[in-house]
Amino acid sequence: MSIEINNELGVVSISDDVISSVAGGTAVSCYGIIGMASKNQVKDGIIEILRKENYSKGIVVKREDEKLVIDLYIIVMYGTKISEIASNVQSSVKYQIEKTLGVKVDSVNIYIQGIKVNK
Repeated sequence: MSIEINNELGVVSISDDVISSVAGGTAVSCYGIIGMASKNQVKDGIIEILRKENYSKGIVVKREDEKLVIDLYIIVMYGTKISEIASNVQSSVKYQIEKTLGVKVDSVNIYIQGIKVNK
């Protein structure tokens, strides 16, 4: 699916993969985030840090009544305050998507899939 923006020059179509790429890139640039995790990790039972080209496996983009809802599945660094990290990621992702794509974001939901200890 994609989001369509109509203007006087025509139609702009933004795919869910583009939204996932922007959200994933923004999330992993935040302090305390090790990487994105697969949304199916609970079923798989394997912790896997996704590479840049696979961010869409760790992000769910939904549209509900003209509102954009983004679910992020992340892995955080051990020893950090998870609530602060989640809040920072939520505000950063919301701001970046609205600024870059011009799409209104209703909510950003964070799902912590794991904690990694840096050596």
